[in-house]
Parts: sequence; structure tokens; C-alpha cells
Amino acid sequence: MTKGAAARTLRSLMVLGTGSGVGKSLIVTGLLRIFSDMGFDAAPFKAQNMALNCFITRDGGEIGRAQALQAEAARVEASTDMNPILLKATGDAGCQVIADGRSIGNMTAREYYAYGVEAWRIVTSAYQRLAGKHELIVMEGAGSPSEINLMDKDIVNMRMAKHAGAPALLVGDIEKGGVFASLYGTFLLQGADSGLIRGFIINKFRGDMDILTPGLHMLAEKTGMPCLGVLPYMKHSLSEEDSLSLSEASRGFSPGGKALRIVVVRNRFISNFTDFEPLALEPDVEVIYSLRPREIEGADLVIIPGSKNTSRDLLFLRQSGVEASIKEAVKKSVPLIGMCGGFQMLGHAIKDPFGVESEFKEIKGMGLLDIETVLEDPKVTTQVEVIEAAQAEAGQVKDTEAGRAEKTKKVKITGYEVHMGRSTGDIGLFKLKRLATGEAVLDGSRKAGVWGTYIHGLFDNDAFRGRLLNGLRARAGLPEREKPVNYSAIKEEGINALADAIRDNLDMRYIESLIKRCTE
Repeated sequence: MTKGAAARTLRSLMVLGTGSGVGKSLIVTGLLRIFSDMGFDAAPFKAQNMALNCFITRDGGEIGRAQALQAEAARVEASTDMNPILLKATGDAGCQVIADGRSIGNMTAREYYAYGVEAWRIVTSAYQRLAGKHELIVMEGAGSPSEINLMDKDIVNMRMAKHAGAPALLVGDIEKGGVFASLYGTFLLQGADSGLIRGFIINKFRGDMDILTPGLHMLAEKTGMPCLGVLPYMKHSLSEEDSLSLSEASRGFSPGGKALRIVVVRNRFISNFTDFEPLALEPDVEVIYSLRPREIEGADLVIIPGSKNTSRDLLFLRQSGVEASIKEAVKKSVPLIGMCGGFQMLGHAIKDPFGVESEFKEIKGMGLLDIETVLEDPKVTTQVEVIEAAQAEAGQVKDTEAGRAEKTKKVKITGYEVHMGRSTGDIGLFKLKRLATGEAVLDGSRKAGVWGTYIHGLFDNDAFRGRLLNGLRARAGLPEREKPVNYSAIKEEGINALADAIRDNLDMRYIESLIKRCTE
């Protein structure tokens, strides 16, 4: 099917959930790959997302990371119309509101609900633009559509489904318990709108289907809507939506061998932790999210990640004693990397004269890099390419004959920036081209075994990641690996595996019949 067909026939489908974390995002991802394989020109849409993992589009717009992955599954370029409103929690200040890809400031919940009329205009306009370019829109809800105290303020669940004329599928997570009560209760609370829910999906099942089957029949009898299938619990390598997924202590390496131990400091307002997923996919690397002094000081590498409230996270690390452990690790020659907000923390000071993030006008940094940062508008959001890099320093290449040869190799590095702060001082680890504006800028700083950068997605670059890890392996007395894992290929395998699981376990003929009955 061609893009020209989009002007003649628009089809849409909504995927709702009984709550957050039930698997809506990944089910939409898998469905989009299936529809793309079928020849549909499909695209994702989530009217409003609340997440601290973001992605920057080619034109410098900011959207949720999940919608970028969904666009990849659909084999289309990500755009801000796919996620017109993104909310990023900042703590006491409420949420930073991103509208049409650009920050419009912080709002409390009350202020945001008062903004509702304009928010609805923004999301419906974005939907219309997206619908004009694609023939099938697969929409994702947020949280639960049946929060009865908020249903009149909803702009992402049933109201959006009605606006688009989209049949809805309702997903429940059996691992959380009470899945039938959740599905049935959510259905009933929709009242007259319950007819928009055309089927149920049970996700993350690990048990005996013979025991579950009677419940599926009873649910269908009570609601008049079918259960479209039961998805098994699946381990996958695809991006998670939010930091709830970091409750597990470690990722990646399976016990039984010697591993590189990379400790990511578990900030309270951790953002863009998807930066570290490629590291965890390496077969001899264990990525641990921790605040424990013993793990930080015994690591092969410590990373301070991005933060949505850098000042508050820095004070938390200081008051909890974690900062002291980080400095002790540096004294023991453990390499340390600061990413974005973590980079800002490593300098001598963080200044916030305009109250961009908090009430703290200035706080002392860790003093491990000779920089200081001022938090100010406008927000920098752009994809970047590295023009020049101090590869030996950034990649921690060991100073051997082979290491010196490594320094001469040109490695393509891409990523993106998304930050409020401007850092000055000893800057120049990377020279970047900002793709949104075309300007060349200096980024990053290094001092001995400590370095930092604003580049997100740095470890997505296989050659750079391989160089960094081989330097760490040499330090740890581990054998170097000739090639790093192919991160893009692993993502593709993950998307296809997800699509296969949906094909094998859901009634795809019924789902296809739903979208084929949609009209413009």
C-alpha cells in the first residue's frame, strides 16, 4: 500500500491498558511491525506521554523514546506529531511540558489541567497532520482510561479513540495479579463508551493455559467482547518506557564468568537510562543501577546518568554519602563518566539563576572537571554528529602499540543533545555538528580518568562502545573482543521477535477486520 492511499482511506486502532506498565508500548511496537510487513503505511501516535526517556527528531523536536522505537518498527521516520505532548516530571516543580516537540515550561498538575483546551487542540491537530501522511495510525493510551476522577480531563485514552473513530483493544498484565477484575472493571467504568473496546489481551503469562481458559470465556460472556489471546512473558532487549523497569539490580551478563561491572548511579530523577542498554547487551558486561558504596568503589566503570533535576539529584548524592563513594572510586583509579546532567554534576558549580529546575540559585559541584554550568533557556534539542573526538580519552584506549593504532582510526559517532544547561571552562573532548542548526560546537571535558559529555546515544555507536569496553577489559585483565555486538541488528531482532509472538498468540484476523472496517 502506498502513501497516496492515505488521502483516500484512513484506518486507526487504539491500544489501551488497565494501568501503567502492562505492556501497551511494546504491543503497539509489535503491531506496527506486523502492519508494516503487511504493506501498510502505518505510524504510531500517543497524544500525551509521561516519561523521562526521550528522543530527538531530525528537526530537533523532543518526543517519548517509546514512540521513536514504534516509528522504527513501522519503518517510518519519527516526528513530533507522533507524540505531541510529553510530560517530564521534575519534582516539586511539577512537570516540564513539551508541546509539539518544544518545551513550554514547567506546570503543576492544576496548571496543566487548566491548559487542557489548548492541549486538546495540540493533540488533535497533530493527529490530523499524521493522518494526512499515513493510511493507518496505531494509537497508544496512557495509564488507565478509567481513572474516574480524571476521565473528564482525558486527552489520550477514550476521548482520543472517539475523536479518531478507532476501535480499542484493552491490555491487562496478569503478572500484577487481578487481571480479570482489572479488565472487567475498566470495561464497566467506561459506561456508554465501553462499546469502543472491541477485545481484550492478557500479557506476561507464565502459567498453565488450561487453568486460565475458563476465565477467558467468562470475561467474554460478561462483556460481550472476545479475548484476542494471551501473550507469554517475554525477555527482550527493547527500550523500557520508564524507570520502574530499573527495579532489577543488574542487566546483561549472566553469572558464571568474569564480567566487566559497570555501575550506573541510580539518581532519583534518572533520565534517558536507555543510553546504557547497548552496554548491557555485551556478553561479558554487567550493568548495575546502584547507590551502594561497595558496588560503586568496586566497579570497572562508574557512570552518573542524566537527570531531570540535576541540582536535587546532586544534593541527594551528597547528603546520602554517594558523592563521597564516587570520589573514593576516582581515587582508586576507577574510570568515571558523566552523561548530560551527570556531566554537569562533575564540574565546580551548577548555577540556576532563573529557577529553571529548582529554587537553588547555585550549588557546588563535585569539582572533578574544570567546568561550570548555568541552567537557562532555550533548551538544546538536536541530533548531532561528532566531527572530531579525543578518541583515546573518550574511549579509554590503553596506551599500547595497538592502542596507539586505535587512536588513528576514524569512528563515526552520532547521538543527540537534550539539555537546559550551558557548560563552560575546559570544554573540547568532542567537536560536534548540530544537525538541527548546522552549527559546530565543542562538547565534553576530561581530566585524568574522569570525563563527561552532553551526547545521548553515545553507546549506541558500536565502534565507539567496543573501543571503550576494550580499554576497560585491558585494565581488568580480561581478553579484548574483536567486535562489539551489533546494536541495530539486536533491536531489529527484538522487534521481529515481538511481532512473531503477537502473530502466534493473538487473533490477528480479528484485529485486521477491525482496522478494515474503519473509514475516513
